Amino acid sequence: MKNFWATLPKPFFVLAPMEDVTDAAFRRLIARYGKPDVMWTEFTSADGLVLAPEEGKAKLLKKLLFSETERPIVAQLFSANPERMEIAARMVAELGFDGIDINMGCPDRSIEKSLCGSGMIKHPDLAKAVICAAKRGAGDLPVSVKTRIGYASNEISTWIPSLLEEGIAALTIHARTRNEMSDVPARWEHVKEVVDIRNAMDVDTLIIGNGDLKSIEEAREKITAAGCDGAMLGRAIFGNPWLFAGANSPERSRGTVIPNPQERVTALKEHIALFDELLGGTVNFESMKKHFKAYIHGWDDAKELRIHLMETHDAAHAQEVLSNAILPS
Repeated sequence: MKNFWATLPKPFFVLAPMEDVTDAAFRRLIARYGKPDVMWTEFTSADGLVLAPEEGKAKLLKKLLFSETERPIVAQLFSANPERMEIAARMVAELGFDGIDINMGCPDRSIEKSLCGSGMIKHPDLAKAVICAAKRGAGDLPVSVKTRIGYASNEISTWIPSLLEEGIAALTIHARTRNEMSDVPARWEHVKEVVDIRNAMDVDTLIIGNGDLKSIEEAREKITAAGCDGAMLGRAIFGNPWLFAGANSPERSRGTVIPNPQERVTALKEHIALFDELLGGTVNFESMKKHFKAYIHGWDDAKELRIHLMETHDAAHAQEVLSNAILPS
């Protein structure tokens, strides 16, 4: 099996899949500024890839755009239908991805209604069937899973073994239940529980901890305490494509140095340009605005610049505002 997971350094640091955030444009920017050990696409409907009309399928395939600079790159899919998952996994393999991940942790009600995301936790037999289907479609690509510690309570002792029995390459654990959403602190002691189960079962699945990590330094500490193989960082990437820079060097190239205003504006201009190049005409420019506050903060007059940016309605206008901005030296 062509399993890139077996070649990763220990510990490793990966980028979380975040809907409408880690799109093709942002991932390409992150790969330039500080590439993580593994990158994920946004989560994508396997049902949509199989059943959508051509126009809808074209929009979904934009979620699966990637460049060679992002490798290894994993496509994250969701479905409660094994047959469609198998077909979609085969499509993803043909697109040239390095791996397939199945989302079994998303807490969104609309996703759960179709038994997908965290709804899978209530249906372990279906989850196993979906994993088997993905592996059939994936061919020699490794299949992994991202999930939570349980639905309403800690269900690690029953839920996790059922997944590990299927020989998945990696398992990412978000250290909260579905009902907790992100309303309580992530409890990394539960990641250690998962590691202990993996070790007791004597399987090769890599365990990745996830939840509330703000820096590589913090991630490294959590990995050591939990004994897991790697960590997944998500929200810390907002406005910070430098997050993973030098993560595996003895002395990190950036450490916790905060980029100056000019660096932030330059990165945002690149981000907007990539958005326009790769997604313009398909994804509404308004979705880009969620990033403005993340980049533009921390200096006098930053708020005024953000206000002007929020008034823009296309990439060209936003670039003009940034080019005319007066920044502190």
